Amino acid sequence: MRLLHFDYSRGLISTDFGRKSIPPYAILSHRWGDGEVLFEDLGSDTYKKKDGYRKIEFCAEQVAQDQLQYFWIDTCCIDKWNLRERSKAINSMFRWYRNAAKCYVFLSDVSVSTATEIPQRSTWEVSFRASEWFTRGWTLQELIAPVSVEFFSSEGRRIGDKISLEPLIREITGVPLNALRGHSLDEFTISERMEWARNRETTEEEDNIYCLLGILDVSMPTSYGEGKENALRRLQMEVEAADSAPTIIPFSRNDHFVGRESQLAELEAKLLGDKQTTTLAIVGPGGIGKSQLALELAYKIRQKNKNYSVFWINASDIDSLYQSYTSIAQKLDIPGWDDEKVDIRQLVKFHLSRKDARQCLLIFDNTENITLKSSGFSTARAANLIDYLPQSELCSIIFTTTNSDTAKSLASQNIVKLGEMAPDMAQRTLENYLNTPVLRSEQQEAKLLLQDLLYLPLAIVQAAAYINTRNVTLQMYRSQLVRRKKEALERDSELSKDKLQEYGIKSPIAITLLVSMDQIHRSDTLAADYLFLAACVDRKDIPLDFLEASSPREREDAIKVLSSYALIVRRPAESALDLHQLVHRALREWLRKLERLDQWTRNAITRLLRVFPDPDHGNRSKWRRLLPHAKYALSHSLVEQEGGNRLTLAWKCAMTLHSDGRYNECEELYVQVMETSSRVLGDEHPSTLTSMANLASTMANLAFTLKCQGSLSRAISLIEDCYKLQTVVLGPQHPYTISSRETLTTWRLEAMELSM
Repeated sequence: MRLLHFDYSRGLISTDFGRKSIPPYAILSHRWGDGEVLFEDLGSDTYKKKDGYRKIEFCAEQVAQDQLQYFWIDTCCIDKWNLRERSKAINSMFRWYRNAAKCYVFLSDVSVSTATEIPQRSTWEVSFRASEWFTRGWTLQELIAPVSVEFFSSEGRRIGDKISLEPLIREITGVPLNALRGHSLDEFTISERMEWARNRETTEEEDNIYCLLGILDVSMPTSYGEGKENALRRLQMEVEAADSAPTIIPFSRNDHFVGRESQLAELEAKLLGDKQTTTLAIVGPGGIGKSQLALELAYKIRQKNKNYSVFWINASDIDSLYQSYTSIAQKLDIPGWDDEKVDIRQLVKFHLSRKDARQCLLIFDNTENITLKSSGFSTARAANLIDYLPQSELCSIIFTTTNSDTAKSLASQNIVKLGEMAPDMAQRTLENYLNTPVLRSEQQEAKLLLQDLLYLPLAIVQAAAYINTRNVTLQMYRSQLVRRKKEALERDSELSKDKLQEYGIKSPIAITLLVSMDQIHRSDTLAADYLFLAACVDRKDIPLDFLEASSPREREDAIKVLSSYALIVRRPAESALDLHQLVHRALREWLRKLERLDQWTRNAITRLLRVFPDPDHGNRSKWRRLLPHAKYALSHSLVEQEGGNRLTLAWKCAMTLHSDGRYNECEELYVQVMETSSRVLGDEHPSTLTSMANLASTMANLAFTLKCQGSLSRAISLIEDCYKLQTVVLGPQHPYTISSRETLTTWRLEAMELSM
């Protein structure tokens, strides 16, 4: 938990208490507005110029009056770029409010004009009753959890506290007096507590349910996009499962799921039969429905055996694996789960491998490779997935993958293959996803449409999304699909049927994408631009800050348009979005055919440069999340089009990688920057010389790392190159050059002694 305080020079200090004892603190409760001071702003004095700084000063003044030192404000005490920290904060929020010495509620829409020391009730009651603070979902826990809650007007005038205003607050909110007075919430039934939030509003419909987690003492993953009803259903399952086996299934059950009966039966038989199989793999092309099959299986297992734990794990990269294991450790309350020095993956592995552990099923989704690499936003090195798999007969494991070799390596012959959907199953899937029933007169048209979509589930979902969003008939949609497909084939483009190969099948995703893009481009150019930008960066965890807009509302509206066509997966909890791999690839192919891919890649680099931070230590969470996008854009841009933006972004990436100790990666970029500077600006230009100096520094750090790892010969070779470069750039008498020369001499002597 981070807390703020002002030092003697009025500098704002952020202190991370981690596992240290947390001192008494106050919390500011407020409505977010434009110009809030964020965590990333604290690295410089510019935050004092933002409108939100007034709230910080107000909070500091109140803290001083109450003889406290520290205070907490959500806008600048949570690093929103650090997904692990953000997730932990969401699950800890109620406890943080409960433990606060004071909670100051800043009502920006309540004004007190009177000059008297104690404002008369008549001057503020009307606006107090109408304040939006009392209508928002997340402020419910901010009202109930703290023992002491004080209310202030937009001018900072104290109106009263939870005790003095108790009857009025009870009348406004409907929350019982005992709940306002801090009595145990166990006095109230689940339904009574849920009723307190019934008429409250949230930006995301799912938040109307998620805002109750602390009040109901429930922990469950957020899954934005599932809808309020599905979120409520999951919450009810968590409440009912309080006395049963702990489980983490981050997605709602898919009400539209149909078919795959034989595969489901095969998986259930192998997992629950007399001859139990502990390791299985589901393999098939992208978009065929592997994850949906695993999700349906997870819910079936839970239905049949309440004592069977099920944990869903994202195995797409080492960072996602870490986050999933952290959630499991927290759910199981494994001792040491919140110790940052502990390897959480080994902690979970050993816990689930214990003989007294309960029976469980682990689902490793998106397991494309056994060797998991970092997605770029942490210093985690590549790791072998097998090293983190529990070894126990009570722990069954399922992998989903498109890679047959990975499936064989992990599950041997215990593989369930998913192929093309049967026509009748595809028909049921389409009907389940459409908002209106398929009429008898439309049955033939539906069959033809499904043939055109090659019965691919993802294509069916996107077609249904278009039909629902545009409220068109099956015939109207299919005519557009056929026209677009014909145009693509006539142009003999890379989007033709013979060229659209995705993991061994011909994918219609490109054509359904074109149909959707035609409409989106006509109705919402900003949404189309977002999709083009997303095609030029890594497809996962695309931060919303990367997508420029005149206002947050304009950006959110554009994103909702893309979501309505099932082209993206929204992740409001992380302020990010994802693209399915088939959509991402099809978008790039389309832009390439239009000869616009290079232009949009340059646009992406320009936008990345605007949001990419300096390599200060305080910005590391932000640059770690942006690095995979910057590296993707740089690696897919033409070197001959090396403008200033590309060079500057490569430079920033190299600097941040160097700060993170990732010397192998940054060396490659430094060489690229140095060669480009030399070619474009000349060998003697300051930028070229600076690049060479940084490269020398990186080579020195890498050499020392190699030596520590026992690679003395490689270290000597690298320090030789470093010494030569420093001699040219810095001169033979520079301290760095002399230090490298002395190091080289020492290491050569060590090598000679070892060879004797």
